[in-house]
Amino acid sequence: MRTILPLLIVGIINANLLAAPIDTRIIAYNEISGNEALILKRYGPSGQEDGAALPCALFFFGGGWNGGDISHFEPQSRHLAERGMVAICAQYRTRTSHNVPPNVCLMDAKSAVRYVRRNAEDLGIDPHRLAVGGGSAGGHLAAATTFCEGFNTLGEDRKISTRANALLLFNPVIDNSVNGYGHDRVIEFWEEFSPIHNISSPPPTMFLLGDNDSLIPVGTGVAFQKAIQDAGGRCDLHIYPTGTHGFFNQGRPAGNGKEYYEDCVQRMDAFLVSLGFLKAER
Repeated sequence: MRTILPLLIVGIINANLLAAPIDTRIIAYNEISGNEALILKRYGPSGQEDGAALPCALFFFGGGWNGGDISHFEPQSRHLAERGMVAICAQYRTRTSHNVPPNVCLMDAKSAVRYVRRNAEDLGIDPHRLAVGGGSAGGHLAAATTFCEGFNTLGEDRKISTRANALLLFNPVIDNSVNGYGHDRVIEFWEEFSPIHNISSPPPTMFLLGDNDSLIPVGTGVAFQKAIQDAGGRCDLHIYPTGTHGFFNQGRPAGNGKEYYEDCVQRMDAFLVSLGFLKAER
């Protein structure tokens, strides 16, 4: 123990020194009352040149539209910032935080996408290389901002598109029918709210799912992939053996010598490389 512990500490320090430095910034994007605004947290490469327009990933946290936290995708965001992208985590209202229904969550998500595109120059991003992602209900918001018409905040400029240039979906809710998730909470508007029932002109999509997910069946992921492909798009569906809901942020072994989190981040990385959003690592 006397020799191993110092070596481990040195290894951790050296690994941290190898990581590229990043800058973070908190931005208010949507005033919801006189003294409260929703925020974005931006992660970007340190020392980004003025005028440089980097690809961007915008993430929405999960939590069943009931709760959740803006830090949900902080690890993935830091990874992308270290790799030379900008990543942004968005806050939105939920039932727990503001006693709002799921359609208001989607309205906030669309506001976030529009804010990011409208303020692309200040954020240092290329608005035409915007990936939108999320997990579980946050994955629903990512997909729905692209596929679902309506659910727009009054007064917003609808000429600013909320359609992503790529989707990063982590065990997302994409079926809100009676056979899907949350139907009883969205029954009045589910047909317009359910991404799988509104697919058109799909962007390249990554879909990660565990085969032991109690909320999102593998069959739903397969059906979504087929719907994307039938519409002329690309959907990279990866099924993880024994993965439960939320597996993508877990450190448990994935059965291939890697942890779930590590493997999922590497798949996200490879997907973004294939689109030219990231450069391949040497």
